[in-house]
Amino acid sequence: MALRNSQYDTILRTYYSRQLEHKHEKDKRVNEVYEHVPAIAEIDKSIASMSVSQAKKLLSGDTDALATLKSDIACMADKRAKLLRENGYPSDYLDMKYDCPDCKDTGYIGSKKCHCFMQAAIDLLYTQSNLKEVLAFENFKNFSYDWYPNDRIDEATGLTSYDNMHTNVMPACLDFLNTFDTMHGNLLFFGDTGVGKTFLSHCIANELIKKAYSVIYLTSIELFDTFAKYEFNRDPEVKAEDMYEHILNCDLLIIDDLGTEMNNSFTNSKLFYCINERIVNKKSTIISTNLSFQELIERYSERIFSRLTSSYTMLKMYGDDIRIKKKTV
Repeated sequence: MALRNSQYDTILRTYYSRQLEHKHEKDKRVNEVYEHVPAIAEIDKSIASMSVSQAKKLLSGDTDALATLKSDIACMADKRAKLLRENGYPSDYLDMKYDCPDCKDTGYIGSKKCHCFMQAAIDLLYTQSNLKEVLAFENFKNFSYDWYPNDRIDEATGLTSYDNMHTNVMPACLDFLNTFDTMHGNLLFFGDTGVGKTFLSHCIANELIKKAYSVIYLTSIELFDTFAKYEFNRDPEVKAEDMYEHILNCDLLIIDDLGTEMNNSFTNSKLFYCINERIVNKKSTIISTNLSFQELIERYSERIFSRLTSSYTMLKMYGDDIRIKKKTV
């Protein structure tokens, strides 16, 4: 799932189109204001004239020209902003608008790809997951404790399914979100089939995407298929490093249904690599699995299990199969 050259060009064309659109919108606003407030047009002409004049002085060796220009432009800009406000316009009405103020719709901050470029690449590459469509329904707004019964008790903790969700699982999810910027936490949901592990992963993903974080959702089978495809298949059009960059450096990686993949030395080594690199890079990961704690120990290597237990908040979920209950309601 790396960006092909054609896909990379598609994203850059989108940025170029966005720049042209915003430039056209600004030109319309400028023409509107010049027509209604001619004095602002005169100010802009004066600024342009001063810039040319001071540039000539700078080239001729006048070292004070730049400071003088900055001072004069600042004074004229203040007059311009005042005139805009007096005529019912916001003071920044003539400024260029951007979809992403951080990179000014270029996709890059210096030589580094902007977070918006990363998300654009993810949106292009991972649309097969239909994540955005799913998030329209699977989000905290639609979460309900009513699906977790009070008569299902865990022998180890003595908590009902409802109490476990209310006192353990949900507070951990909210803490994960509230400290996402600073703690770089990781979650592992494990336990029964159909108790909402994937649903909660989607809820968290939805909140972070709304805040412009980059999120990738993959089932474990998709994750290891992706690693295998670019490990063993060589395609000159594919920038293989992009795939690793996305999976290892996105703000949140969700690995769903861990344990459904084929268990062998390749998947074990790649799982450790992925988990370990994201911990080192301080990038958060959510893993969900139907495996029990004991099954996790038996299936994966000691070093994988060590990373999980030391760096992940382990959240056991149990109760009735919600998908079946919904069909009977």
